[in-house]
Amino acid sequence: MPTILCYGDSNTHGTVPLTALGRFARYPKGTPWPDILAKKLGEDFTVISEGLPGRTTVHDDPVEGGKRSGLEVLPAILPSHAPIDLMLLMLGTNDLKPRFSVTAAEIARSVELVLEARAMIPGLAVMVIAPAPVQEAGVLKNIFEGAEKKQENLNLLMAEAAARQGCRFFDAGAHAAVSPVDGVHWTPEGHMRFTEALLPRILEYFECVARNN
Repeated sequence: MPTILCYGDSNTHGTVPLTALGRFARYPKGTPWPDILAKKLGEDFTVISEGLPGRTTVHDDPVEGGKRSGLEVLPAILPSHAPIDLMLLMLGTNDLKPRFSVTAAEIARSVELVLEARAMIPGLAVMVIAPAPVQEAGVLKNIFEGAEKKQENLNLLMAEAAARQGCRFFDAGAHAAVSPVDGVHWTPEGHMRFTEALLPRILEYFECVARNN
């Protein structure tokens, strides 16, 4: 039974668009995209959701605190869920916050640093997913100030990073859009559209693996 690890931030976690700072809510089970993916793949697959609101690629967050660095935490998460057949890696949104002062190129490079942790599980396949572009809107407008300009070409840079690391690539922004309520989090419809577009790519990967075995 293949195991898929979904490693990401608040949109993997299923955070509802924020209407007020500090007022967090999570969609009910079945609505976040990892849950939809699990249902569509059926009992022949195991889908693990590892989404943490505020998770970055490589940065500790001096404001939100906690273990927010994806690079730091992944070495513990991988062996705890092993064996893993495919990791879906979607990070980079929170790196756009001005507190981290990084460029799109540096975010893409940081994704490559996270990918280096896969060496803990030899042969682990990874699909890099570029997050949907954010909007400077709603209660998160100031927290993501300058993000719209900063994220230009981020999807292309992530695609190049994935290619350098021998990973597959998927562009979430081509299928899901953030909610205008806070400019960062997805609507239930966004979760569904994203998953419906991602599903064929996942099935294609496992069919390819089956043919080569």
